[in-house]
Amino acid sequence: MNIPAEFDEIRPYAPEELPQVYEELIADPMFQAVVAQVMPGIPFEMLAAQMRQCKTNLDFQKAFFYKLLKDLVKKCAKGIEFDCSAIEDKSVNYTFISNHRDIILDPAFLDVLLIENGFNTVEIAIGDNLLIYPWIKKLVRINKSFIVKRGLGLREQLQSSILMSKYMHFAITQKHENIWIAQRQGRAKDSNDLTQDSILKMMTMAGEGDIIDRLKEMNLVPLSLSYEYDPCDYLKAKEAQQKRDDANFKKSPQDDLINMQTGLYGYKGFIHFQTASCINKELDEIKQRNLPKTEVYTVIAELIDKYIHQNYHFYPGNYIAHDLLYNKVEFADRYTTADKDTFNQYIEGQLAKIDLPNKDEAFLRECIWAMYANPLSNYQKAVNG
Repeated sequence: MNIPAEFDEIRPYAPEELPQVYEELIADPMFQAVVAQVMPGIPFEMLAAQMRQCKTNLDFQKAFFYKLLKDLVKKCAKGIEFDCSAIEDKSVNYTFISNHRDIILDPAFLDVLLIENGFNTVEIAIGDNLLIYPWIKKLVRINKSFIVKRGLGLREQLQSSILMSKYMHFAITQKHENIWIAQRQGRAKDSNDLTQDSILKMMTMAGEGDIIDRLKEMNLVPLSLSYEYDPCDYLKAKEAQQKRDDANFKKSPQDDLINMQTGLYGYKGFIHFQTASCINKELDEIKQRNLPKTEVYTVIAELIDKYIHQNYHFYPGNYIAHDLLYNKVEFADRYTTADKDTFNQYIEGQLAKIDLPNKDEAFLRECIWAMYANPLSNYQKAVNG
């Protein structure tokens, strides 16, 4: 396929580029060390030969990432489910817009689930702040990721957003790929999942027709991700206190690396992914209301939020955290005393991992409770409002 050169810096690698990239990775000592850690006991030469046999990005995903992720679920989770029954036509290419819990695993698990349910995998929007080493950047671009540039000035940010929008429309309409994008920049550290208007505005910087036509071209499907446990909950709480105590606090690249590693290998309990249907029909109804442009984005963001919130899957910890946070017994029928003991022990164990000189345990505990309670609060509003 003839891909415009303007996308070269941000797009995934094309199949014809893979052989050269494989050789660069194979020769990279840092990549070799990581592979030895992730796949102990397997000769690197054998893996290198396997890589060279992968002719397409999907070949590589199936040969390496699929098995790694299936093994990861066995080690770090009780199981993973996917309800995509709301999607009526698998032949259409979709943009899955979802809440965001784990830096790496949200789109990675989605890929596994899509393969198992007869879909193509997704092209993944990933921030360049996470591409700490050259080998990571190469690997994610093999894994069908396109790069979102962060930390730019206003003019550069505008140009970058236009380019990304053009690429996403190209990926859906010309490459016939699916896309995954988070509903907001970065993870919602308190699990209060709300779609940012800016994400929708970026999508409408390219495409044909008016705002609604351009969003319809993306075939938006709200996707809800529910993890029983978030291994990074204590890191998110720690960051909340650091930001509370120092207005200028910013995470370092090392912090991002620790979050990625903790998210990958930490215990997640049960995992549930669920899609709504494509919202194109609702977008047509919004178009007929002739709203001012600024209101259109807000109404669409609220629509996406409603579907994401309605399709959460809940575990005892969510109900317990909600009751603890609000000092109620509203959901006491949804968990046992043993469930509560287990959850409280889990929270205390996570708090013990937080290393801060001025550790505020009461604040940190409330932060973690809120992470598990907020999805339930949002679900209640979505189904009752």
